[in-house]
Amino acid sequence: MSAWQLPFVRPASLADRHFSTVIVGAGINGVGVFRDLSLQRVDCLIVDKGDFGAGASSAPSRMIHGGLRYLENGSFSLVAEATRERNLLLRNAPHLVRPLKTVVPLANFFGGLMSSALKFFGRTPPQRTRGLLAVALGLRLYDILGRRQRVMPGHRISRVPTNDRSLFRAAIRWTATFFDAWISHPEWLILELIGDACRDQPRSAAANYCRVMGCAGNILTLRDELTGALVRVTADTVVNATGAWLDRSAAVLGGAGPRVMGTKGSHLVLDHPALRDALDGRMAYFEAVDGRVCIVYPFLDRVLVGSTDIPVEDPDQIVTEPAEVDYLIDVLREVFPNMAFGRDNVVYTYVGVRPLARSDADKPGQISRDHSVVIDPPNATRDIPIVGLVGGKWTTFRSLAEEATTEVLQLLGRSRTASTELLPIGGGADLPADAAATERFIEKMTASGMGRTRALTLLARYGSKALPLAQRLAASGDVPLQHAPDYSAAELSYLCLETGVVHLDDLVIRRTLLAIRGLVTDAALAEISGIAAEALGWDAARAHKELSACATALRERHNVRLQAVAPDVAPSFNASLMAGSALGQS
Repeated sequence: MSAWQLPFVRPASLADRHFSTVIVGAGINGVGVFRDLSLQRVDCLIVDKGDFGAGASSAPSRMIHGGLRYLENGSFSLVAEATRERNLLLRNAPHLVRPLKTVVPLANFFGGLMSSALKFFGRTPPQRTRGLLAVALGLRLYDILGRRQRVMPGHRISRVPTNDRSLFRAAIRWTATFFDAWISHPEWLILELIGDACRDQPRSAAANYCRVMGCAGNILTLRDELTGALVRVTADTVVNATGAWLDRSAAVLGGAGPRVMGTKGSHLVLDHPALRDALDGRMAYFEAVDGRVCIVYPFLDRVLVGSTDIPVEDPDQIVTEPAEVDYLIDVLREVFPNMAFGRDNVVYTYVGVRPLARSDADKPGQISRDHSVVIDPPNATRDIPIVGLVGGKWTTFRSLAEEATTEVLQLLGRSRTASTELLPIGGGADLPADAAATERFIEKMTASGMGRTRALTLLARYGSKALPLAQRLAASGDVPLQHAPDYSAAELSYLCLETGVVHLDDLVIRRTLLAIRGLVTDAALAEISGIAAEALGWDAARAHKELSACATALRERHNVRLQAVAPDVAPSFNASLMAGSALGQS
């Protein structure tokens, strides 16, 4: 198999190739288009100036939801679309997307009715917490709009259960319960979509750390962000799916603008066993005193809290500010007054920029989360059209991609031959459907010598793809890492070699769940660095550079408590780790 047929390639292998479509931006919306076009047998190239899904797509609230609060803005079609897409993701990616029982604490009966009405008619109301009647009406409408492809029960409202009386503040009298969904590893779903696309159309390819420098005629100039080398490819169409960077990319490509604005959403991940146990698998969905909607739910063995909604100008220059951490902690104290919260509970923070259509709305929360597809025709410099994706939200990526794909197909003079609507994603295909089938699947995995607990972990992580992976890992020696035993050296080597890893933080932050779970220590990071260096052929200098850069990113962007990498120690330490890793793999 030649290099260009592999899903994940470096720009040098693309030189002078022609693609029917080049997609700029490998977040969830761009990858959705890549997957849909490849399903129609259209040969595509998708590129991103960073890692796959490293922008807003790796920083959502990890909820797959219809957007209950959008009903107040009259966004009925968006909610209907989003609830339907939520239901489809529960069917198509059940290994990663799971139901999330959600509870809304309510303190009064009539509160918020006038505020909701004013918002619906475009007015700015005074802030007041919504009461039982307003929430009941909203949830009834939410159930109706989400009836297509329904796989979960409807809502119910009751008096506060006995077990929850000590969880919420004393004023809470009722709780409303409904179901949405959550995704354990959104970055992995993006990689699975890329893999599915390249299986269906082997001439499609994906390149990360590959920046588009310009478009003239039908030629796009690409730069390898690792080496600085420039290559050229030709195309018949271009898709601009760069989210909050849409206008900047349009300027490079010779397209129109401005069309988007961004608001950042910061999230906290807490180590708080008492809160996690009290939530009992449910998300608490509530309003803070300033009217912002906040969420808190168990995320694996942690608790995820979000989010802020702050306008930003430069999506490349965002971090979770200390004031945002304090704000979210104060909200937790307000809603759960019987528990203690502090910065010591925070093991990880992350922030993304929502790509919103430009708006004159007074507050970020009032800006529509809807999406649209726009076309920039050829001009004096550029001979090919640009299809732009404006706005959108994680849950609705498939429907937005379908809309954009339809436009591209028309521009190419081709017809749709298949739909992604009921198409399983990655490890969601052929997933065991019940307990008996799951047991038979686990027996096949353990037949290679793998332990049952490890087999269950891989099944939860990779779905049906866990079976061939288990056989591969068992053959190469599936020994747990010393400082991060949830993963093995063989598994990390597989991720490095098969999923387009370029930098250490690709592996630590996006290919695994170690960082977001707060499991990356100085020792673990050094151990993982040694394994990545061996797998990817890094010398001691490159290994040190990667270790230092990853540690800096974790400290400064994610508030992980790590030490600065000492330049006089790290290279020799990594070299010894690489030697030990090599012995473990033999």
